[in-house]
Amino acid sequence: MSDAARIDELRAELRHHLHLYHVLDAPEISDVEYDELFRELQALEAANPDLVTDDSPTQRIGQPASELFAPVKHRERMFSLDNGESSDDLDAWEARLERQLGAKPSGYVCELKIDGLAVSLTYEDGKLVRGATRGDGEIGEDITANVRAIQAIPLRLTGDAPKVMEVRGELYMPLSAFAKLNKAQQESGGATYANARNTAAGSVRQKDPAVTASRKLSIWVYQAGFTEGGPRFDRHWEEAQWLRSLSLPFNDASRAVADLAGVKEYVAWAEDHRHSLDYEMDGVVVKVDSLAEQREAGFTAKSPRWAIAYKFPPEERTTVLREIRVNIGRTGAATPYAVLEPVFVGGVTVTTATLHNQDEVERKDLREGDVVTVRRAGDVIPEVVGPVLSRRKGKPRRWKMPSTCPFCHNPIVRREGEAVAYCTGGFECPSRVREYLSHFAGRGGMDIEGMGYKTIDLLLTEQIITDPADIFLIQPSDLLEREGWGEISVNKLLSAIAQAKDRPLSSLLTALGIPLVGGTVARLLARRFRSMDSITNASEDELGDLEGIGPEIVTSVREWSKDKDNRRLIAKLAKAGVRMSDPEPEGVASDLLAGVTLVITGTLSGLSREDAKSAVEDRGGKVAGSVSKKTSALLAGDSPGSKFTKAQELGTPIIDEAVFLRLLEQGPNVLG
Repeated sequence: MSDAARIDELRAELRHHLHLYHVLDAPEISDVEYDELFRELQALEAANPDLVTDDSPTQRIGQPASELFAPVKHRERMFSLDNGESSDDLDAWEARLERQLGAKPSGYVCELKIDGLAVSLTYEDGKLVRGATRGDGEIGEDITANVRAIQAIPLRLTGDAPKVMEVRGELYMPLSAFAKLNKAQQESGGATYANARNTAAGSVRQKDPAVTASRKLSIWVYQAGFTEGGPRFDRHWEEAQWLRSLSLPFNDASRAVADLAGVKEYVAWAEDHRHSLDYEMDGVVVKVDSLAEQREAGFTAKSPRWAIAYKFPPEERTTVLREIRVNIGRTGAATPYAVLEPVFVGGVTVTTATLHNQDEVERKDLREGDVVTVRRAGDVIPEVVGPVLSRRKGKPRRWKMPSTCPFCHNPIVRREGEAVAYCTGGFECPSRVREYLSHFAGRGGMDIEGMGYKTIDLLLTEQIITDPADIFLIQPSDLLEREGWGEISVNKLLSAIAQAKDRPLSSLLTALGIPLVGGTVARLLARRFRSMDSITNASEDELGDLEGIGPEIVTSVREWSKDKDNRRLIAKLAKAGVRMSDPEPEGVASDLLAGVTLVITGTLSGLSREDAKSAVEDRGGKVAGSVSKKTSALLAGDSPGSKFTKAQELGTPIIDEAVFLRLLEQGPNVLG
C-alpha cells in the first residue's frame, strides 16, 4: 500500500473513532490504541509534507459539537496537549524548550491528568453565565443548564472577581459516586455503566438537568483561559492560587517544582498514588510556570509548546476472548473466567480475567471469539468490561454454565435465589481442595511461607496431604530427594509450618474458611470466646449478643460447627499441635486505647502483625489498613512501604516496636 493510500485510510479510521469517543461516547478502542494510529499518521505526514491537509486529524483539536446542544464559541481557543510516555520524552520536551527560550525554564507546575470531560466556564461579574464542552477547540456545546446543576461548580465567585473570565476545567465523576450509581442500577434491574469517564460525559449531555444533578459530578479547574479586568500574574502557580481564592476547585495535589528532576519525582509520586484517589487519572500534565516563558514558547497548530501530558501505561485495551472456562473455588463456587489473547495492560501481560458469575456473563453478553475491552487497575484482578459489538463476527453462541464440574464431573447446581452456582462434589473435587488449602496457608490465614500453589500441587499429587491438618504432619522424608527439594528448602518449609502452629485463634478461624467469617469477624469471635471449643459450642443467643455479628453470620457459624467433617478437622488440627485458644489478657484495661487508630507497616521483629493487631483491639483501639488524617500513629517495622511515606506527608506520628509496647502499657499519652 502506498503512503498516500495508508494516510487516507488512517484519517478515515481516526475520524470514525473520534466521532465515537467525543460525540457518541461509545469508543471501540482504548486511548493507547488510538494514540498508536495517530502517531503512525503523524510519521507518514512528516515524511510526506505535500500530503498534509487542513482537515487531517493531526491538524485539529477535537470533534465538532453534538447537534443536541447549541454551539458556543470559546473566547480563546482550547488546545489539546502533546503526549509523552517516558522519562526520555520529558528530557526531549525540555531540550526543545531550552532551544526556544535560550535557557531551561525557570520552573514547572505539575497537575494530575484527570480522565474526564474538558469544559469551559464563563463568569461575568462573578456570576456563572455559561458552561461549554471543548468541542473542536473553537466551538463547543452549550451545557449551561447542566453545569448549573453540579454542586461543585460555584454559581457565583467569591472575592474580587474580574469583569469577565473563562475558566478551563475537567469534569469528572468521583469513583465513590460511580460505585453508588452502579449499585442503584443493579438494585433497580437497570444496566450498569462501564466506566466513570463515559458516564460523566453522558451525564452532562442529559436534556434534564435533574439527571445531571443526581450523578454527583465534580470538577477540577486548571487555568483561566480569558480574563477581562482581572489581576495580572507572573506565574501560572500564582494564577492557580487566585482561582482557588475565588472558590473554584483547583486540585490541591498539584505542585510547583523547580526543575525537571522535581517533575520526575512528582510523576513517580502520582503513579504510586494513582489508585488511592477518588477519581480516575491517567497521567500528569506538566506546564512551564512562568507566563512570560509560556508566551515566548508559543503554540503549534494544535498544542502549546510549554505544556506536555505525561501518560501512564494504559489500563484498558482490546483483545480476543478465546474461551470461557470455569474454576471451582474453596467454597465449591463455580466461577467463569475468560481466557484471553495475551494483551499488555496496566503494566503487565494479561491472559485471563474474572467473569464473576453466569448472570454477569449474560448481562455483558460475552461470547467466545468476541473482541473485548479489558481493564486492569493497580494490583486488582483484570476485568472484562464488555464486548465491542461492532467487531463481533457472525452469531456466536451464548455461553451457559456447564452442567457438570470439569474437575470431578459431579453436577454443578445453582440454588434458587442465588447468583453463584456450586460444584456438588465437596472435597472430592481436586480444584476445590487446592483452592481451600491455598487459602488456609495464605497470608490471610495461617501465613505459611513457601506454601504456594506449586508446593500444594506437589503435596496433593503425591498424596502427602489431603486436608489442612495434614500440613502439620509433614515429615522431612516426605519431601527429601524430590526434584527441587533439598535439606535447606525442606527445613525452611517445616520451620514455617512449625511457626504457623502458634498463630492466634483469629488466624485459624479465618483460615478455616467459615462462610461470612473474614478477618474482622474472626477477631471478634476470638476476643469474645477465646477458644475454638467455646466458639463451636456457642448458642445462637451467645453468638448473636456479640456486637458486629448479625443473624446471617450466627447461622453460618452454627451450621459450620455442627458439620461432622468440620469437627473431625478441628480435632485433627488440635492433635497435630495447632493452637486452639488464646490466653486470657492479664491486667489489660479494655478501653485503654479507645479512640486510637493505628496502622502497621513493615516487618515486626518481636511479634507478628496479628498479635500486634489483637493487642490493640483488646485494649479498645482500632487497626486500619491505610494511613489517613484520622490515623493516630503508624507502627513501622523493617522495610516499610508506601504507608510510611504517606504518614510523613500527613505528619502522622511514626513509632517503633519499643514505643508500641509502651503504648500498650501506658495508653495514648506516649504519642505526645
